[in-house]
Amino acid sequence: MLKAQAQSVAPVHPLDKTGFIPLYFQIQQTLMERIRSGELVEGNPLASEEELARIYQVSRMTARQALHGLKTSGYAISQKGRGTFVARPKLEKSIMHLRGFTEDMKQRGLIPGSRLLEQSIVKVTTALAEQLKVDTDAMVMRLRRLRLADGIPMAIEDSHIPLKQFPGLERFDFEKQSLYYILRENFGVRVAWADEILEALPATRDESELLTIPRKASVLSISRIIMTTEEIPIEVACSRYRGDRYRASIRIPTTTIE
Repeated sequence: MLKAQAQSVAPVHPLDKTGFIPLYFQIQQTLMERIRSGELVEGNPLASEEELARIYQVSRMTARQALHGLKTSGYAISQKGRGTFVARPKLEKSIMHLRGFTEDMKQRGLIPGSRLLEQSIVKVTTALAEQLKVDTDAMVMRLRRLRLADGIPMAIEDSHIPLKQFPGLERFDFEKQSLYYILRENFGVRVAWADEILEALPATRDESELLTIPRKASVLSISRIIMTTEEIPIEVACSRYRGDRYRASIRIPTTTIE
């Protein structure tokens, strides 16, 4: 293990010890660049504090700050008793922009995919009827999918869409097609906005197995109601994103705190 860790920092780029850039930040940036370039990949061991301090001729505190910076930036993860390892940076889930999973992954340069877990026609519950503004005996399509990026499980999406507004929707293959693309191109839907609730929750046993994460690991849960430009609710959904790969972000206008 020590040999592998030593290899994770070589070759060493000399630090500028006379400039204004902190030494820990220089070490952090050097390791980040090697991760971004693909030289270091997910799962590779990183050097310990002691090794970094020895190789870069800095204090152990400086080395600790460098590793801490990598971890808070999402480029590394510590495993108790084993050390620190390269991780994929977390994807930013902006809650200020409404975008489907397929489009989101394509814009990130990742290949989106889906595994169909359930596609069925069910009667609305009282809560769903109220949220979708439909009769209590209305039928909805339940669509539950495991969403993938480059073949890696990223999220579980559970959607309910009223069939009265979209007759025949249940005949489409949503393992291969985007729900929002079908709603837009085949039914003329124009999405305007969504009400969303974000929560950090522990993964259930089913979720941990599907997302390949530890039992009770954190997931980013986003519950939403999608509204059209005509103020008509067309989807009630809940998405569970794996917490080790996602974090929510929001840009707040300065006027809200003036």
